[in-house]
Amino acid sequence: MDIREEWEKALAEKDCEKLLELFDDYIESIETEEKLREELNRLGGAVVQCDDPYDLLHEIGHVYAHLDDVESAIELYKKVVELKKDDPEEYATALYYLADAYEHFGMSEKAIETYEKLLEHEEKVLKNDKEIALTLANLAVNYDELGKIERAIELMERAREIFERIGDEKNRLISLLDLAHFHYELGDYDTAEALVKEVLRNPRDDEIEINAKLVEAEIHAGREDYDKAFKALRDALVKAINVNEEVFGVVFDTLVDFIEGLFNEQEYETIAKNMEAFAELFEDDTAYFFRAIGELARWRAGEDEAKTCFDELYSKVQNEELKAILDEWKRPKLNLSLGL
Repeated sequence: MDIREEWEKALAEKDCEKLLELFDDYIESIETEEKLREELNRLGGAVVQCDDPYDLLHEIGHVYAHLDDVESAIELYKKVVELKKDDPEEYATALYYLADAYEHFGMSEKAIETYEKLLEHEEKVLKNDKEIALTLANLAVNYDELGKIERAIELMERAREIFERIGDEKNRLISLLDLAHFHYELGDYDTAEALVKEVLRNPRDDEIEINAKLVEAEIHAGREDYDKAFKALRDALVKAINVNEEVFGVVFDTLVDFIEGLFNEQEYETIAKNMEAFAELFEDDTAYFFRAIGELARWRAGEDEAKTCFDELYSKVQNEELKAILDEWKRPKLNLSLGL
C-alpha cells in the first residue's frame, strides 16, 4: 500500500494517529497550493471529529500559517470547541488548545478572551484549583505580551497563591520566575532579584534553575552589570548542555542576542574579556566561534592586530549557522576606520 492509499484509508476511518504519522511525508508530496488547500480542507473535516485531534491540528496550523491563512487553522480549533461543548472536561481542553493556538500565532487579545472563558468554566463548573491557577498564569503571560504588566503581576500572584496552597512546588517556582521577569520589565530590579534568589534556593530541576539564571542575567543587564550577566548566562549554558537540545538552543540564542546587543552598544572590552569563559566549555568549533567573537570585539575597539586572529579563528569555524552569525556581526560596524 503506497502513502496515498494509506492516507485515504486513515482519512476514511478518521484515524488521527495514523494521519499524524503520515502527515509530513504526504503533505510534502503535494505539488500545488490548490491541491494542498483541498487536502487540508478534507483533513480538517475528519480531524475535528477525532477524540484527540490536537497534535494533528497543530501540524495543520503550521501549514496554514505557511500559506498565510492562520484563520483557517483557527476555525478548526473553534469547530472542535463546539463539538466538545457537551462534555465539561473535553470542552475545557478544547478551549485551552484554542487559546494556545491564538497565543502561538501572536493573537494575544484573542488568547486572553478565550482563556477568560476557560477560567470562568473552570471556576464555575470544574472547580479544579490547579487548572484554575494554570489558566491564571497563561492569562498573565498574554497580558504581559500586550504590555499590561501590572495586570500580569496581579494574575500571576493569584496563580502563585493557589500553587502554594495546593503544594504544587514546581509551578509555584515557575510563577515566581514569571513574576521576576514582570518586575524586571517594570524596572523594579530589587524585587525581581529577590524572587530569583528565592527560586535558586531550591530550584527543584535543571530547567527551572536555567530559567532562573536567564532572568538573573536580564536583571544584571538591566543594571548594566554586564560581567555578572555573562556569569549568569554561563551558569545557564553549563546546565543546559546536560539537559536537552531544545533547552540548550534557547540559552545559546539568548546568549547570542545578548552579545549582539553589547556590540550595538559598543561594549567591546566587556565582550572581549568574557568570551574565553564560554569557549572553554566546548571541544568542537563552537570554541573557535566564541574566541572569534572576542577577537572581533578587540578589532572593533581598534586593535588592528586582532583582525589576523579573527580571520584565523573564523577559518576554523565549520558550523554554517555560527559562521553566518560572525558574517553578520563583522559586516555592519566595521567601517573605514578599522581598515576596511
